Amino acid sequence: KMEKITPLASKCRIATPHDAVLNSECVYTFHNPFTWDKGIVVSLQTFIGSIDDLALQGGDDEGLFVRIVKEKVAIEKDTTCKAEQEALAEKVTKLGVGVEGGFLLDENKFEIRSTFSIVLLNKAPSSHIPSIEVEIAYTDENKITLPTQVMQSAESIINHAGLAVQQDLTAWELDEEKAVSKYAAGLEVLDNGIKISPNPGDWKCERSGDTENLWLNLSTGYIGGGRKNWDGSGGSNGALDHYLETDEKYPLAVKLGTITGDIDTADCYSYAKDEDGPIIIPNLAELLDKRGIKVSGMQKTVKSTAELEVALNISYAFDAITESGAKLVPVSGPGLQGLQNLGNSCYINSVVQLLFGGCIPELTSRYGVAPGVNIASHSLLKVTPTEASTDLLCQTAKLCSALTSGTFAGPVPVSNEVTDSFASSNDPKYRIPPRMFKNVVGNKHTDFRTGQQQDAAHFLQYLFEQLDRAEMGANGTRLHNKVDLSSGAPTTTNLFSFKTSSRLVCAEDNGVKYKDNEHETILSLRIPMELAAKTNVSNESEPEEKRQKSEGLDERTEEEVPTITLKACIDAWSDSQSISGIKWPHLNNTISYATQQVRFTNYPRFLFVQVQRYELGPDWVPRKLEVKLDVPEEIDLTYLKASGPQAGENIIPEIDPSDDLQSSPPQTNINEGSLNQLMDMGFGINGCKRALTAVGGNDVEAAMNWVFEHNNDPDFNDPIPEPSNTTTNSSNAEAAVVDESVVMSLVDNLGCFNAEQVRAALKECDGAADRAADWLFSHMDDLDGAIAALQSSDTSVSQCATTALSAPLEDGEGKYSLVGLISHIGKNTGSGHYVAHLKKDEKWIIFNDEKVALSGTPPISHAYLYLFQRTDSVGSPNPSY
Repeated sequence: KMEKITPLASKCRIATPHDAVLNSECVYTFHNPFTWDKGIVVSLQTFIGSIDDLALQGGDDEGLFVRIVKEKVAIEKDTTCKAEQEALAEKVTKLGVGVEGGFLLDENKFEIRSTFSIVLLNKAPSSHIPSIEVEIAYTDENKITLPTQVMQSAESIINHAGLAVQQDLTAWELDEEKAVSKYAAGLEVLDNGIKISPNPGDWKCERSGDTENLWLNLSTGYIGGGRKNWDGSGGSNGALDHYLETDEKYPLAVKLGTITGDIDTADCYSYAKDEDGPIIIPNLAELLDKRGIKVSGMQKTVKSTAELEVALNISYAFDAITESGAKLVPVSGPGLQGLQNLGNSCYINSVVQLLFGGCIPELTSRYGVAPGVNIASHSLLKVTPTEASTDLLCQTAKLCSALTSGTFAGPVPVSNEVTDSFASSNDPKYRIPPRMFKNVVGNKHTDFRTGQQQDAAHFLQYLFEQLDRAEMGANGTRLHNKVDLSSGAPTTTNLFSFKTSSRLVCAEDNGVKYKDNEHETILSLRIPMELAAKTNVSNESEPEEKRQKSEGLDERTEEEVPTITLKACIDAWSDSQSISGIKWPHLNNTISYATQQVRFTNYPRFLFVQVQRYELGPDWVPRKLEVKLDVPEEIDLTYLKASGPQAGENIIPEIDPSDDLQSSPPQTNINEGSLNQLMDMGFGINGCKRALTAVGGNDVEAAMNWVFEHNNDPDFNDPIPEPSNTTTNSSNAEAAVVDESVVMSLVDNLGCFNAEQVRAALKECDGAADRAADWLFSHMDDLDGAIAALQSSDTSVSQCATTALSAPLEDGEGKYSLVGLISHIGKNTGSGHYVAHLKKDEKWIIFNDEKVALSGTPPISHAYLYLFQRTDSVGSPNPSY
C-alpha cells in the first residue's frame, strides 16, 4: 500500500491559514462528514472536499485524499441539575465564548467522534467514477509510517478552520476590529530560562494540568488555561490568575495551537485593563523565538476564539429567533427541506425556497432532481473541483437538487410539533447551509457579500441578473433547449418577464403615442394609502390574528389598521396618470402635459408582485406602512391587456430613430452603495439608475428628489440607453474582462505561460486571476487544444446567447393563482426577518429557515412579495427547460 502512496507524496501541499480548504462540505453536494459513513474526501493537492464519485471529475486519473467522517453522539448526563442549567442559560447576555455573560459550548451535551483515513482514488479509462485503490486508517499509530509530506498535508487539512468559517469570519461583523497592543513593542521578557516545546503533546496548564484551551504568557513563559465561565465551566483560569498574581505586570498572551508561519492568524490577548481583549502583536515571532518557538515550523491545531464564536452563532443563536412556542405541525421530505440561517441570511433562504424549492417545475427540471435520483448525477455539476465553488450554475444545481430530492430531509420529531429545539434541524446530517451559493452570487456585491440583513426583492432582482449572465454564457455548451437543440435554451427570467405598453395622450392636440417599455421581472405596486379605510380588528378575526402571531408574522397587538385590496393597488398602477414636462417633437418640441395608461403586452408564466410597504419618513429613513392587504388567491388581469392603436385615434408620427440615439445620456459611474439605498426604498433598479445618472452618480438625497419628480415619466423604469457603437461596446466589454495588467502579472508570477494563454484563461474565468491560474494548471496536458476549443466555441455560444435574449416572451390568459409569498418582520427591509410560504398540494407550508411546517392560515395580508402562477400553465410546464 505504501508503495502506491509514496510516488504521489510530492504532489501533496500543506495548507496555510489563508488557503481555501473545503473540509466541512462536498463542493458539489451538501454531503458533509456527518451525513453518511463515507463522509467526504479532501484532496491533499487542491484542498477541495467532495464525495468519492466526484473527487476526480475533470482532473487527474488518480489522487491522494484524506477522508473525514464524524458522528455526533449524545453524552449521558445526570438530569437532576437540568433546571439549574436552563436557568443559567437564560443569563447569557453577550456574544462570546468563555467570557462573563457569554455562551457555553455544546460539548457538555454531545461529543463529536471523528475518524480519518488516507485514500488513494483511481479512475479507470473506461469509467467516470473513481474506485478506492488504497485506504489506510489515519491514527496516531499509523500516521508516522506515512511519508512526511502526506502526514503534514493531512494534518493541515484536518486542523484547518475551513472555507466555511473563513467566509463567515469575513462576512460577520464581530464586536470590533483588533488593534495593535501598546504593550507589544516594549514588552518585558523575563530571562528565566523557560523554553516551550514545539510538540503540542507537551503543553499543559501549569495550574490544573489541562491540555486544552492553553495560553502562553509572552513575558514569563507561563502556560495557563483559558478563562473560567461564570458557571464554573470552561478553562482553569490559569492564564488570567497568573497575570493577577504577578501584579498585572505581564499582560500579553497567545493561544497555543493557533501559531503558524503566518503570525497574523495567531490568537493574541491582552489582560491589561485598558485593553482587555483580542489584540495584534506585530513582533510576535520575535517574542516567541525567545521562548524557543520557531513560527515557521508550527502548524495550527486548535480553533481561535473568533472561529469558536462563529461556530457558536451558527449552532445556537438562531434556534430561537421566531415561533417560540408555536404549535405548528412539522413536515419533511422532497420539497420540504429547510435552509440553515448563516446569520441574517433569511432573505436568501426565502427567495431560494420560492424559486428552487419545487414550486416552479421548469427550474426544478433545470436545476433539481427527482426524489430518489442520485444528486451527484446532475449534468450542471460536471465541472472540475477547483471551478465548482465559484460556478453559479453548479452551486444553483447543488442547492436545488438538495431541496427537491429529499436526500437531506430529516425525520419529523416524535412530538409532531415544531419547537425551538427542533431535533433534526440541529443535526448536521440534515442541515443545508447555502454558504457557497451566497458567496458565488454576492461576492462582488457591496451588500450581499456581508453578513447583514438585506432586501429580499433587491436580492431576487440581482439573482435574476446573475443567472441570466451565467445561463447565456453556458447556452449551447452546458445548457440546451430540451425541445429544439437548434434553438437557445430559455433563460430563467423568461419565466417571469413581462413587457408593458404605455399609451400617452398629448394635452395639446389629443394626439396618441404608444410606447413599448423594456421587460421587467417584478411588478412593483404602490399602496394607495389615500384609499385606505380604517377597520377594527373584530373578535371574529381573533383566531387568525393569533395564528399569524404564532407564526412570527404579526408584530402588532389588536388595533385599528387600514385595509386595502390588491385590486386597488393594481388599479393605481394602471389608471390614467397626468405627466408634466413631456417634449412633443410633432409640435416643434413643445413641452406640455400628457396622460398615461400602462397595460401588459404579455402575461408571464409566473408573476412576482412586490408591494411597496415602505415609505420615506421625515428623517429620510424608510419606515413600514401599517396596512393590511386583501389579496385573493385567484386574480384576473385580462382586462389589463394592451390593445394597441384603435380606430379613430390621432396617432402621433414616429420620430427618426437617430434622434433617440443622439438623446442617449452620457454614461455616469453609478455608486453601488447609493443604488442599493434607493432600491431599499422600493423603487426599481432602472428608475434608481436613471435618478443617480441625473444627479452625478452618488447623491442619494438629490436622487430621491429626482425620483419624486419623475417617477410617473413613461420611461422611468426603462433601462438607460447604451452608447450606439456596438463594436466599441464589444471591445470595451472584453477589455473589462481581461485586464492587461493582470495578464502581465500572471505571466511574470507563473513563469510558464505566455500572454496569449493567460489572456484566454482570464477571459474564460471572467477576469479572476486565481481561477485563471487554476484553469491553466489544470489544462497543462493539452493547453493549446483547450484554448482552441474555447475560441471555437465563442461563436456558437454567442449565437445561442443571442437567440436566448431574442426569444419571445411567454404569453397566455391573464388569470393567476397565488402559489407563494415572502413576508417580512421589521421596521424596514434591511433589518428584521424574512419567512416564505409555499402552496403545495393545496396546503400552505411555512419555511422559516430550517423550520418547515404546515400553516393553516398563511399571512397573505402581510406579505411583501407575492408569487402568482398563470392558471393555464398549471400542470403544463415548459418542456424547453
